[in-house]
Amino acid sequence: MMAIAVTSGKGGVGKTVLAANLGIALSLKGQRVVLFDADLGLANLDIILGIKAEFTLEHVLDHVKDLSEVMVEGPGGTRVVAGGSGIGKLLRMSRKRFHEFLQQMSQLDSSTDFLIFDTGAGAEAKVITVLRCADEVVLVATPDPASIMDAYATAKVLFRHKPDAFIWVVVNFVTDAAQAEKVFLLLQSSTRRFLGKGLHYCGAVRQDAQVAHWVRQRRPFLEADPKLPASRDVMALADRLIARPSHQSLQGVVERVRSAFDSGDHKSA
Repeated sequence: MMAIAVTSGKGGVGKTVLAANLGIALSLKGQRVVLFDADLGLANLDIILGIKAEFTLEHVLDHVKDLSEVMVEGPGGTRVVAGGSGIGKLLRMSRKRFHEFLQQMSQLDSSTDFLIFDTGAGAEAKVITVLRCADEVVLVATPDPASIMDAYATAKVLFRHKPDAFIWVVVNFVTDAAQAEKVFLLLQSSTRRFLGKGLHYCGAVRQDAQVAHWVRQRRPFLEADPKLPASRDVMALADRLIARPSHQSLQGVVERVRSAFDSGDHKSA
């Protein structure tokens, strides 16, 4: 199972919409995908996907439901775990209850190829904790200078806490490939110069008025119109993620989650 965290330096860059459609693209290419809403501030992945989740991660942590019971079928054959206030509660729970949750999470391994965390935006500690759980991070930026600056800040903090982090960059809302490459080179030059680290270009998604239309309709644009330029772009992103050789550590996703969250302020049970 490959765990990928989709994040951004600031809000408003299309992070959750991209995470949702990327999950669908991977599923359409034959991958078994679980989309996991890990946004502390605005858990709305289910809304973007146009589904209704009666139960969320919060019900799992409250021992009302098992993790398998809160999963709902999403577009394109994905499975979805809605967040509610679950991630915030996860960060505050006792060590004993946290490890009980990990036992359930470990059951995903045999039935999942890609576990995609839709995280919060920014570089605050709770977001970085989630990013540290992933094998790879997809950092979403736009040509807006504030977005580029905040994306760099997020990469900087993540590298500080996880020096071997593998960070993909996706440039959203671009007019063409040349504009996207310019944004990536700005980010790459800054991280190499000031951090001595490298980023990895995953691709770009073109700006498209139809995307905004489908978002308002609560339908993933890839499902609604696979021929849109943005839909073709997201399918290309999925190809890159699938083609990359697995760089999962021997630690495994669940052990990384344990390590990342145990380094926080959990209480002893």
